[in-house]
Amino acid sequence: MAEPIGRLDHIAFAVHSIEKARTFFENALGAKFRYLKEGRGGGFLYAVFDLHELTIELLEATDPNNFVAKFLEKRGEGVHHLTLQTPDLKEKASVLEEQGLRIVDKREEGNRITEAFISPTSGCGLLFQLAETEPALNNEPYWQKRG
Repeated sequence: MAEPIGRLDHIAFAVHSIEKARTFFENALGAKFRYLKEGRGGGFLYAVFDLHELTIELLEATDPNNFVAKFLEKRGEGVHHLTLQTPDLKEKASVLEEQGLRIVDKREEGNRITEAFISPTSGCGLLFQLAETEPALNNEPYWQKRG
């Protein structure tokens, strides 16, 4: 049995409107709003909420040609991806590729991989984001927490 690859950081939902979705997440579920930011590279906004110890991210397209808009057009609103805090990501991504999994959209900084995705074709129909650092992570990595 393999060691756990990491720990859940957040669940991301693609939505047509963050403002409209906030009503559900805040009023029905009791999630607490943390912040709203423009995504790296532009073309989308994301809002982060806390629901006890679960972090929820809402993605809204601001460019009709970006990945969020394409997802919404093809699948409608819903879960876009799960993000796992993944230490030693470069090594773990290599192992996953050796196992035959399709790893896409690697973000490299120097000799490190700070973010990579397991394609839905390898992830039982779901996109998995693996990340070592913020801003891909919405929370401090568990292996760096103090106390």
